[in-house]
Amino acid sequence: QVHLVESGGGSVQPGGSLRLSCVGSGYRYTAHCMAWFRKAPGKEREGVASIDSDGRTTYVDTVKGRFTISQDNAKSTLHLQMNSLKPEDTAMYYCAARDSGCNVFLWGRAYYYKYWGQGTQVTVSS
Repeated sequence: QVHLVESGGGSVQPGGSLRLSCVGSGYRYTAHCMAWFRKAPGKEREGVASIDSDGRTTYVDTVKGRFTISQDNAKSTLHLQMNSLKPEDTAMYYCAARDSGCNVFLWGRAYYYKYWGQGTQVTVSS
């Protein structure tokens, strides 16, 4: 059974930073695509960033230059470093994974991923 567990969410002021982590277990961490999604109230789930097993990354335009996705294969851990946070970044953040590589056109679609974590809340407010 695959499990993904997120941590690191919290409340910060605009301009602040947070580092999210997602620990995976129960699967072979080989060829894969992993991603961070977020869902704000009243909005659809949105792909934020993805990374494949070769370390290639993709970001949604609204977070480019502020967020960085990374992975520690030895520890089966995915991270999302979020800097210069804005109120519009407020959402529940989820990590997601699939057993094969990222597709440049599909990485941001929720249906593309088989495994999901339970989410961690990020609130950006003054």
